[in-house]
Amino acid sequence: MEQSIGEIARRVRQSELTASASIEAALAAAEENVALNAFITLDREGALARARSLDALADRGEASGVLAGVPLVVKDNIDVAGLRTTAGTPAIDYVPTASAPVVARLEAAQAIVIGKTNMHELAFGVTSNNGAFGAVRNAADPSRIPGGSSGGTATAVAAGIAPGGLGSDTAGSVRLPAALCGVVGFRPTTWRVDQAGVVPSVPSFDVVGPIARCVADAAILYNVMTGDPLPERRDPSRLRLGVARPYGEDLSPGVAAALKQALEKLRTAGAILLDIDLSQIAKDSFEIGFPVGFYEMKRALPDFLARHQPKTSLHEVVEKIASPDVKAVYLNAVLGDGAPSETAYRDAISRIEGVRRSYLKLLDAHGLDGVVFPTAPLEAQPIEGSNETVELNGQALPTLQAYMRNVASTGVYGAPGLSLPLKTGAQALPVGLEVDGRPDGDRELLSIGLTLEGALSG
Repeated sequence: MEQSIGEIARRVRQSELTASASIEAALAAAEENVALNAFITLDREGALARARSLDALADRGEASGVLAGVPLVVKDNIDVAGLRTTAGTPAIDYVPTASAPVVARLEAAQAIVIGKTNMHELAFGVTSNNGAFGAVRNAADPSRIPGGSSGGTATAVAAGIAPGGLGSDTAGSVRLPAALCGVVGFRPTTWRVDQAGVVPSVPSFDVVGPIARCVADAAILYNVMTGDPLPERRDPSRLRLGVARPYGEDLSPGVAAALKQALEKLRTAGAILLDIDLSQIAKDSFEIGFPVGFYEMKRALPDFLARHQPKTSLHEVVEKIASPDVKAVYLNAVLGDGAPSETAYRDAISRIEGVRRSYLKLLDAHGLDGVVFPTAPLEAQPIEGSNETVELNGQALPTLQAYMRNVASTGVYGAPGLSLPLKTGAQALPVGLEVDGRPDGDRELLSIGLTLEGALSG
């Protein structure tokens, strides 16, 4: 499935390609790559039936959708009508009668969802090594993690099964797998996307975002999801970008080399790059993120279950969690003695606006259009042995801490973030460059992304 989203839809609308052929190709690619374990549910019969219905509309000249005949994949914590939602955990298993509004918009544009993708259990983790449904494998090297928690969507896109799909991002869960799989991942401004029909993690930080092979395709999906206008490429010589410390420090040799090359390309293209320090903002964000996260995790999921699976309690969900890392978090930090108090939560939540103001003040002080840094400080690590720790420059680090280091703050102050794949050597693993923008500046950030993508492609 090497054609772009726009090209597939154009060809279907102009009767150069049937929707059935488009979907059959995607399903064949899914079957060829079954060992990657990207899916929890692959909807072969349903997808083909929807494709035949679209072909009938095309015969009458009514296939006019922006996404006509485009095969998409959806992370399994986002409702798709008629397909089970599990959030990657054994105790959640219901079949919604209606798609989440964000999916319904894509379907109304005549996209066809071919399946629900595997993920880190309950969307809390960065490896997508799921104890219930098995580990998702990285298309670049199946022995390695794809990142998480939206690992199945990123893997399906990277493997060429579908040109795009949806993930969810609380503290990096779209951007990290995009970086580790070598595709584009876009986290919108937190409040810009309807979160109804999405199994919650931390409502203050959660947002659904697109994963695709290029910025233009991610922008098309975001345009349909929200109605925001499509972005336009900018003149790179008119961009001022902050190169963020400390995120560019203590990197693996491969990430450091890719970052150096990328920054040189951006300077050659005319972009103005300034060193800036996000250390205090990062520190404050981590102090806020964990108490807000663990407090809301205890309350948001029961409220969601009451509406969608009312006979299941949070304690039943936790009892059946199959991934040891996720179970430990829920038992200790969400339900146990380590759970934050309401006072700690209220204090943390009250600090969010101050951190957001600090971030905007830093951008304004330097006249910046955005901030750039490596999405992750190290490449995808082997599945075996990475559940608890990974090694970075000879030091063993907690896996979650290592991969979240650069990306978690963005979710705290609600800004949009875009991970772009960087060129590396022929045998090298994928690496990502993130650019963050201003809250509510989603279209502007996608415009910057188009510009950087062009500058980096040379």
